[in-house]
Amino acid sequence: MQIPQTTSPTHFIRQIISNDLSTNKNNSNVATRFPPEPNGYLHIGHAKSICLNFGTALENNGTCNLRFDDTNPEKESIEYMESIKRDVAWLGFEWTELRHASDYFEQLYQYAVELIQKGLAYVDSLSAEDIRLYRGTLTQAGKESPDRNRSITENLDLFARMRAGEFADGQYVLRAKIDMASPNMNMRDPAIYRIRSVHHQRTGDAWCIYPMYDYTHCISDAIENITHSLCTLEFADHRPLYDWVLEQLQTPCHPQQIEFARLQLEYTIVSKRKLNQLVTEKHVSGWDDPRMPTIAGLRRAGFTSQSIKDFCERIGITKQNSWIEMGVLEYCIREDLNVNAFRAMAVLEPLRVVITNYPKDKIENLEISNHPQREELGKRIVPFSKTILIENDDFSENPPAKYKRLSVGEEVRLRGSYVICCDEVIKNADGEIIELHCSYDENTLGKNPEGRKAKGVIHWVDEASSHAAEIRLYDRLFTVPQPDNEENFLDVVNPNSLQILNSCRVEASLKEATLEHRYQFERTGYFCLDSDSTSEKLVFNRTVTLRDSKE
Repeated sequence: MQIPQTTSPTHFIRQIISNDLSTNKNNSNVATRFPPEPNGYLHIGHAKSICLNFGTALENNGTCNLRFDDTNPEKESIEYMESIKRDVAWLGFEWTELRHASDYFEQLYQYAVELIQKGLAYVDSLSAEDIRLYRGTLTQAGKESPDRNRSITENLDLFARMRAGEFADGQYVLRAKIDMASPNMNMRDPAIYRIRSVHHQRTGDAWCIYPMYDYTHCISDAIENITHSLCTLEFADHRPLYDWVLEQLQTPCHPQQIEFARLQLEYTIVSKRKLNQLVTEKHVSGWDDPRMPTIAGLRRAGFTSQSIKDFCERIGITKQNSWIEMGVLEYCIREDLNVNAFRAMAVLEPLRVVITNYPKDKIENLEISNHPQREELGKRIVPFSKTILIENDDFSENPPAKYKRLSVGEEVRLRGSYVICCDEVIKNADGEIIELHCSYDENTLGKNPEGRKAKGVIHWVDEASSHAAEIRLYDRLFTVPQPDNEENFLDVVNPNSLQILNSCRVEASLKEATLEHRYQFERTGYFCLDSDSTSEKLVFNRTVTLRDSKE
């Protein structure tokens, strides 16, 4: 895996804007917008667009609006709007103004009336299926609707009656009159209004007709004086329609639409429809499940806003669609957490160790400091007493060659503590190991006596002072790099994407763990506290392993 450089070279959008500023285009203003439809939670692909739009504004002392494209109330909700605002703010961006397409419903309606008056729009009674059939194919021109030549007077009357609620859903649509023989299918008289007798979350029942996205978006951009309308490549074929609408209406502002490649991240899907299917069919616990590529899911998994912004900067902005390896995103979070995560010890599968020669009632508060760069993140007090817990796989009765952990008759160092030697293995009637009896050398606290060196270092927790924890080990949600290419993406959902360990113990300092902090559990990985935690039982999610195990 090749990791892109930290700072991407100046990309083509930066170059376009730089040229515009040098020629005083748009009076040297830069105004962008991020226009999500509130029909689901934002995902990692949206993060790229957020960073581009808000970042472009910041780089050029410009403005960036957050605008909700709320023109399809059947699929939209206030919950999604609130989640979007939360995600944008968490990434560290502030919008200049909060707007909604519904703010412009009256203006959009009046602009549609203007198109009718100019003979550039008409009310059509064809069904949705017939409209598709009449549109033609990529190699065959479309056929004009029988209603295409209605009189302006009749069109104005029907459109007003559509607004008044006189007709059933689907009975009529308003279509732009452009060119049914255009090689661009989007220009073959696209629908710009449809009847939907649906309650709107902001406008209530004031409207029963709603504008289509392609019509709404360009006019909203113009109303807000957007200079650069940045969108993904699938909208390149829509740009002629974007320009056509604004040219016919002669809006005072005509933004420039610029397309860039969307983010395609391996082992994920970014279709809202498919993400919603994962949620509704309970393949995951919700939109914020740590296995989901949503920003909420990444946040709950322990990803930081800085790591996501770093990722978006590394992958760059191009016009060429390509797949990004998951390892690049994981590299970015490791780079961040290696510096900024607190250090701690946790035992995932505990094995009891009794130190037979340690005083029964003695408790030592050991000061451990094990962060190589930021002492304040690694320095803490860890209790030590007669009975401790180590990882089950840090002991072997029949160790292989060059084994550097604990075995009978051999010594290891406990991190930040003493050297111990395993003297005896205690088993139950079934022959299962239940505890180890070890001895310690009191002269080895934090040092190795001359000429003596333990074979290895293992982590541990004090049994009495440690805290119970559930630890959730997350893996990739899909078993193949490009699940969208499968006939049914659900067939490649990873059945082992979540392993829950219920008997874990964590060191005493983690009783004060917070949702905001991130932790490196020694030799195990990077973790964060989950919102499911209680005072009786902490819950930690694994963000990423210490190293890329997929390489």
